[in-house]
Amino acid sequence: MALTESRPGAPGAAMPEFTLQDASGRTFRSADLPGPKGLLIAVTCNHCPYAKAVWDRVIALSGKAAAQGVNTVAINPNLNPDYPDDSVDAMRAEIRARGIPFPYLVDADQSVARSLGAVCTPEFFLYDAAGTLVYHGRLDDNWKEPDRVTRHELADAIDALAAGRPVPTDQRPALGCSIKWV
Repeated sequence: MALTESRPGAPGAAMPEFTLQDASGRTFRSADLPGPKGLLIAVTCNHCPYAKAVWDRVIALSGKAAAQGVNTVAINPNLNPDYPDDSVDAMRAEIRARGIPFPYLVDADQSVARSLGAVCTPEFFLYDAAGTLVYHGRLDDNWKEPDRVTRHELADAIDALAAGRPVPTDQRPALGCSIKWV
């Protein structure tokens, strides 16, 4: 898989409004997703090795974030027929296998990924309770080796948001597979 780097974020941008279904057909509206402190959106998929490598860390972080008032949602824009590992059926299997505790949504027409400005998987967008983008970038500084992570940028941003402190502005781009646009 070719490594792709996300574009710089636009702190202060408004969270796009959307309505998507999860892999079981339940409908979720963007306005209903944030916790009292905000919402973490993970644009991700099943097949990308970069996304696969961080799924467990994202799941663990989602628990910590929820305890701080920040909800998590994952959005899969890769429903391209050339990538059957990202199909809705495969998403259901991934949810069961990993025990994903937050909504994993189907962006079948890729409109949400486009409105976010996402270009790769995994790519992270953190919004405050007012729906304002405060962090856009990577999870941490080592996608491949969790034991070698020294910078926990996304976790630090969540901690700052939850505590009412300014979110660090040193935000590094996400790295991953390009979104499979149709």
